[in-house]
Amino acid sequence: MDFKANKPIYLQIVDFCFQHILTEEWPENDRIPSVRELAMTLQVNPNTAMRAFEYMQSEEIIYSKRGMGYYVAENARGQISKLQKKEFFEEVLPETFRSMNLLDISIDDIVKQYEQFKKEVK
Repeated sequence: MDFKANKPIYLQIVDFCFQHILTEEWPENDRIPSVRELAMTLQVNPNTAMRAFEYMQSEEIIYSKRGMGYYVAENARGQISKLQKKEFFEEVLPETFRSMNLLDISIDDIVKQYEQFKKEVK
């Protein structure tokens, strides 16, 4: 966790969990670490970890089985993708556009860079 970051700690925990789900380290319908286990691993307060779990549960990323713990929901990867796209378009892209405007970078410059990036990734 980056305790100096502008992003709240509970959302950093959510991002940590999202990465584990997206990489399938935590597959759908599998049990995930408990609130206490995750809090100990990340060295955060269990209440903060619980807030992250509540958020993920409200977004249908995880679900609880009484007395057994938390599990990755079916289609959690799709839900995460939807949430991250929303965050990208609402937060990341506007900041990128502000930087482009300040630095006088055209959309054509961005398209060229993106096309180069896609070639390198393949």
